[in-house]
Amino acid sequence: MPEASLVESELNDVKKLMQASKFAEAEQHLQAMLGESQKNSDMLYMMAVCQRYEKKYSEALGTLQRLRLLLPDHSRAYQEIGHVYREMNQIDAALNSYSQATLINPALEASFRSQIDILRDVNRPDLAIRLADLEKQLAELRATPPVLIAVTDLISQGKLVKAEQLCKAFMQKNPKHIEGMRLLADIAVRLGVLEDAEFLLESAVAFSPQSTKARMDFIKVLRKQQKYQEALAHAKILIQQDPQNPQFQSVFAVESMQSGDYETALATFDSILEILPEEPVTLTSRGNALKTQGKKDEAIESYRRAIKKYPAHGEAYYSLANLKLFSFTAKEIVAMESQEHNPGISHMARIYLDFALGKAYEDMGEFDKAFSYYERGNSFKRSQSRYKPEDITAEFHAQADVFSEGFIESNIDSGFKAADPIFIVGLPRSGSTLLEQILASHSQVDGTMELPNILSLAQKLRRGEILSGTSHYPSVLKTFDSETFSRFGETYISDTRVHRGNAPFFIDKMPNNFRHIGLINLILPNAKIIDARRHPMGCCFSAFKQLFHEGQEFTYGLEQIGTYYKDYVELMDHWDKVFPGKVLRVQYEDVVADLDTQVRRILDYCGLEFEESCISFYETDRSVRTPSSEQVRQPIYQSGIEQWKNFEDYLDPLKDSLGPVLDRYPI
Repeated sequence: MPEASLVESELNDVKKLMQASKFAEAEQHLQAMLGESQKNSDMLYMMAVCQRYEKKYSEALGTLQRLRLLLPDHSRAYQEIGHVYREMNQIDAALNSYSQATLINPALEASFRSQIDILRDVNRPDLAIRLADLEKQLAELRATPPVLIAVTDLISQGKLVKAEQLCKAFMQKNPKHIEGMRLLADIAVRLGVLEDAEFLLESAVAFSPQSTKARMDFIKVLRKQQKYQEALAHAKILIQQDPQNPQFQSVFAVESMQSGDYETALATFDSILEILPEEPVTLTSRGNALKTQGKKDEAIESYRRAIKKYPAHGEAYYSLANLKLFSFTAKEIVAMESQEHNPGISHMARIYLDFALGKAYEDMGEFDKAFSYYERGNSFKRSQSRYKPEDITAEFHAQADVFSEGFIESNIDSGFKAADPIFIVGLPRSGSTLLEQILASHSQVDGTMELPNILSLAQKLRRGEILSGTSHYPSVLKTFDSETFSRFGETYISDTRVHRGNAPFFIDKMPNNFRHIGLINLILPNAKIIDARRHPMGCCFSAFKQLFHEGQEFTYGLEQIGTYYKDYVELMDHWDKVFPGKVLRVQYEDVVADLDTQVRRILDYCGLEFEESCISFYETDRSVRTPSSEQVRQPIYQSGIEQWKNFEDYLDPLKDSLGPVLDRYPI
């Protein structure tokens, strides 16, 4: 009998023992099987269940911890942790674990029922709103067709292709089923096809205006595409439907913040806190709004209130670390480390804590400890990623193949002739936010944010690649005429208007646009492009220790980020060859060493008169949303340039993957 079949047969025998309530015997069998297969998730899960029934609670939690390290988003592991804590009468920990389970997999009826039973038993008025919401969600789940529950379960396991096939088959027979449309949109979001998700959710909201779940999903997709005014309009509809609903208020507050109305956002967060006193997520969001406004002390106070309410709230700790110029107290470090063995903490909270502890120990000069936390946080994050360096390398090579000198010459007169955009490209942590702040301090330039428009266009042109394996972009560009490129450029200018003020020029600071300089040149030939470049070791290690929420998956490993930097340099070499003089390269170290010269050089390239405000950029009052927001409100300082050298003993994998690029800098 093949090994896999043998294991399955033995597991079936164990299941029979468990069904007969022979849990000790079942556990013994599982222990013997695990001795030969330490990484079998089914065995670990079944063993934890046996240990719970045997009332061996600490052992069960330990087994579930092993399972979660193996599969971070194992929803039933969180559900089982909830069962264990409930048996131990640790009610808050049980509720938190059940909540994590349903966030990962909204099809887990047992987790909803358990939360409802607990909340009815404890009879706490402060949890009445949560109870009502859970009862509503459970009723909706029970009314969901079984096939869509199966789709939900598949999505939670990351089996997106199978989930899509099953959902599409259902939708062919039920074309206006709102939950089916929501699930298809969820799959599209996870695959990065945001336009498909937007269409599905816009249709769902039109078919069923009272479907708050569809509208909230629609708002999230609009936000991801930075269509903030549209998202805010839908958030206002939610508020009109139920003004006292704290969940709707939270959505409205976030969208107000994204639209730049921080006063309304903060007032709404305070209103939520009157209904849900010291609610950690609300306090953290409130802190983020204060941070973006430059109100550092108030932000710190809000984050600390969140931690006081819920000591395992890793995001609040990481938000403190992300202030960059903040240092943790010894007491806060001990508190973070005390969560180390908390089996109920979410996978993402653990990642947040690892990065925060890395920052804490780096500030203390304990670089060995700091690196161990940075490495572990990245390792946990990497375990959830489908990123493949070879795919990116192939994509970059495809760009170079399509944008030959002959292709560029044949499209020399293409595109929309507007000269408004100034693109700042490069890798994250390369000094791009500093360049943005310098340019945004000029009277003729509007600072915006990292606009997704070019990436969205590329994704639209790429259509079908994710599921079919057929690549359409950039090769599809060879099939378009000049009029099409001009229309793409005009659409970009029109769609980005909402982010601008009245200045004649504006900045698009999406770093990853370096991949698409060929596309930019085709559709906006008069745009300016600045490549923000930093020493590969400094740039790569700074990105490695920065937790990015999405879009920068190459940063979760030293080898991956070194390969990406090398590929980036090679692609930029190609752009320099085929578009000579088009891109202005600005070395971060040169800006730090001689700000005045570099500012004049940048302004001259952009065709702008010198203004003293660009030198005193740190005095410019504007909202900055990147991790460098605190740093660009300070004068230039040199202390951060060579911080990577404190960790040099650990960086051989990075050096090896950079290869000859390391010796070329400055490039």
